[in-house]
Amino acid sequence: MRAEARYNREHSAQEKKKGMKNARSQALVRALRQWVSHITGRSTAFAVALAAILIWGLSGPFFGYSDTWQLVINTTTTIITFLMVFVIQNTQNRDTIAMQIKLDELIRVSKTARNTLLDLEELDDKTLEALRLDYEKLASQERSKRKKRGRS
Repeated sequence: MRAEARYNREHSAQEKKKGMKNARSQALVRALRQWVSHITGRSTAFAVALAAILIWGLSGPFFGYSDTWQLVINTTTTIITFLMVFVIQNTQNRDTIAMQIKLDELIRVSKTARNTLLDLEELDDKTLEALRLDYEKLASQERSKRKKRGRS
């Protein structure tokens, strides 16, 4: 019994250490993703990329437009594109989640809103389409009312 208790204590301590390391590494990766997203979204990043392409293009004659010269730009742009897909997707996911939370809060505090709209992103496509058609109909009815008021 004592051996089992000691094993459980040691195992629990090891799991705690792993969890702390994992949390630190996740925080580091998150900070890196946010920093890359922030930096690459600036006009300076575009200017640096444009300058790099111009320098590469102008260096062609010095390298005799060799296969290696072409491989440098192809490999570099492929790697950057591959990594940026994940950075952009992560940024879009975070922005979407933040916007959804804000919209949910606005719906929640509005007295006339349908609280069933709070979790729309969890509904199936058929239900979403039915709700969209409901709102389309409401919009059409409202436009008709406004036209009638404008003519009267």
